[in-house]
Amino acid sequence: MSEEAWKVLFIDDEEGIRKVISLTLADAGYKVLTAIDGESGIELCRKESPQIVITDIRMPGMDGIDVLKSIKKAYSDKEVIVVSGFGEMEHAIRALQLDASDFITKPINDNALFVALERAKERYTIRKDLQDYTTLIEERWMDTAEELAKTFNFQKNLIDSSIDGIMACDRDGKILTFNKSMEKMLGYSKDEVIGRMYLNQFLPPDQIEKFGQELHSEEYGGKDRLSFTEKALIAKTGIKIPSQLSATVLFEKGDEIGIVGIFRDLREMKKLEQQFADQAHLLQQDKMISLGRLAASVVHEINNPLAGILNYVRLMIKILGRGALTPEHIEKFQRYLTLVESETSRSSKIVSNLLEFSRKSELKFSEIDVNDLFKKCLMLSQHKLDLQNIQVKTGLDQSIPKIWGDFNQIQQCIINLIFNAIDAMAEDGTGTLTIENSFHSKKGLIEIKVGDTGCGIAEEEIPNIFDPFYTTKKEGKGVGLGLSTVYGIIDRHKGTIGIESKVGKGSLFTIKLPVLERQSRPSEYD
Repeated sequence: MSEEAWKVLFIDDEEGIRKVISLTLADAGYKVLTAIDGESGIELCRKESPQIVITDIRMPGMDGIDVLKSIKKAYSDKEVIVVSGFGEMEHAIRALQLDASDFITKPINDNALFVALERAKERYTIRKDLQDYTTLIEERWMDTAEELAKTFNFQKNLIDSSIDGIMACDRDGKILTFNKSMEKMLGYSKDEVIGRMYLNQFLPPDQIEKFGQELHSEEYGGKDRLSFTEKALIAKTGIKIPSQLSATVLFEKGDEIGIVGIFRDLREMKKLEQQFADQAHLLQQDKMISLGRLAASVVHEINNPLAGILNYVRLMIKILGRGALTPEHIEKFQRYLTLVESETSRSSKIVSNLLEFSRKSELKFSEIDVNDLFKKCLMLSQHKLDLQNIQVKTGLDQSIPKIWGDFNQIQQCIINLIFNAIDAMAEDGTGTLTIENSFHSKKGLIEIKVGDTGCGIAEEEIPNIFDPFYTTKKEGKGVGLGLSTVYGIIDRHKGTIGIESKVGKGSLFTIKLPVLERQSRPSEYD
């Protein structure tokens, strides 16, 4: 099938991404359809019947997982590629379990996009061949030896070309079928296996008896069937290969004659699970880097008020030691205690904010007052700003509506951007940090701007600054986690982040987050 014959439906709620991907696919020869949300995408799929659907996971209303389920239920022949953001590996894995052909991450890389499309096309072609074969059997009788031979060869080719591994054995366990995917997965050739090896040679010793019990029980897909069960297979090298197994017992005239199993290699999926765990670790690691810098600043920030408190307490003790208090002393004590209370309260708030920021916690969505968020971020970083003679200009809309999200993670984003601004202005020793917010009622968006008058970023580096481990800082000054973490958090909150920067002039980061009505607020993303 030529590229022109392949029809691709791309579903994403961001207009800019739809335009870029449409141009990229059209330039490669695909016929491209686009939809703004899941519901219109499903309707377009019904009307236009594309072979491949690419859908973003995070969308308002029907999300990408629901789109995948609906398409697979109504059109099992369609191939679906899901697009996930940073830190969403659990959703990508869930999509693969629901028979998505592949996943790609944001920002979308052209090479990854076309590799995923090639895999989807291969899967679609194999499915169609199998459907055509089934239709052929249903529509006509094959009464010649030549037709039977052709059918046999066609069936054999289908088994051999399957992306999943297929292995079948007779009632004694001797291997009769071992396709190319099994060869690739386990490292054996067909000649080594067929008629020479037994099924139990591919299973860990402690799993052989359990496999038979599960296969013949009612609990794992029905009697004499196994559905999507995870099993380890022993490769030629002796290593264990994690796989997803679906198997059935074969019967002829009521007698058991063998077993056939379909195996999906789970090594890539396990790798994705590890990547997800690693990303969660990196998120916390980045927070701990910020925490270390904050802690050093907070020590200085609370040292002065504590010293003042100590001096006032010592002075009052000294006065008490002289004897009875005069009315003048009582007045001084009241003034001293008011100052002690004020300074203690301020120190307590700083330490509380630091402890709250440091906690490793699960996502907890709630209403967020953006102005309160700014105040806490500035309180934690104020001393560091003062040390470098950095002025702070704020433009806060006091009537701005609240957003819906995880306070701790959004705070981590703002702290990271403030620290980046401080670093960008570090060489001059002076500068201006600008923090502003505004509300766009027509778009239902809140804009958060964090700007600096620092060194700026070269134009050729801007496309890469949100990539993990990419940094424009000098060696030893950063590991390149901060902005990729910010990007992942904002994407998880269904927002966007952009940058304007000129070398020698400074940078301006703009975060856009949706304001959601109470009835449409998401909890943690399911």
